Amino acid sequence: MYINKVTVPNPNANSKISTVLVPNFLPHDTIFVPQGAEYQAVCRGLRGVTGSIPAVLPIPVGMKPLLQYLQQSPESRRFLTTKSRILIVGLCGSLSSSYGVGDLVLYQDCVYQGKRQECDRSFTAQLYSALATPDSPLNLVKGLTSDRVIWSAAEKRRLGETLAVDVVDMEGFTALEFFNAAAVPVAMLRVVSDNCQHDIPDLTGAIDSDGSLRPLALAMAMIRQPVAATRLIRGSLIGLKVLEQVTNQLFSS
Repeated sequence: MYINKVTVPNPNANSKISTVLVPNFLPHDTIFVPQGAEYQAVCRGLRGVTGSIPAVLPIPVGMKPLLQYLQQSPESRRFLTTKSRILIVGLCGSLSSSYGVGDLVLYQDCVYQGKRQECDRSFTAQLYSALATPDSPLNLVKGLTSDRVIWSAAEKRRLGETLAVDVVDMEGFTALEFFNAAAVPVAMLRVVSDNCQHDIPDLTGAIDSDGSLRPLALAMAMIRQPVAATRLIRGSLIGLKVLEQVTNQLFSS
């Protein structure tokens, strides 16, 4: 079931134009969003939306906690046995000067340690059609998934240049690898919350083994690097607001 048909640039071929269908999300589709502030922003964006909306599930932060969740969660069995589509949304960090805080990015693929997983091309093209406008560009990017927080601006730029990637997250590759193996369509939509020109606090010790944040360790990391902490908070607030707005836009259309 779809809303309408439109002609847009094909995100998988820069020089081509293709006609695609704008998605109408169904009840058996699912939104994955990292637990905490990102999950809360998506829920705020869905307030007041009428009609059918997918289930929204908070997922743990980090590759290992997410894989454990996917392998053990009862919901995962449902995803694998129904014709469900998975939309992953959340925040990410920029690895390129082309993308700044508040920019909306739509993944084409994601890499980790030399391996690459593609997002579903049809689903991605449908999202592009629904969200890209002349006044609100939607950036098509290549993502990197990291098993640790990339806090140094110098390391961000180095990774972006050497791996030819645009943004970094901590869940994307794991989800794509898991669901692609079962032929479950996945698309990934994120908002940049920190750029590659400035450091953010080193939050490595602030993420617990289950993917949840450790409040005391988080507070200590912020206190040790107050300027970087202020910048991270400001960028996160901007990113979360855009995430809330784009969620509302996508499901109100």
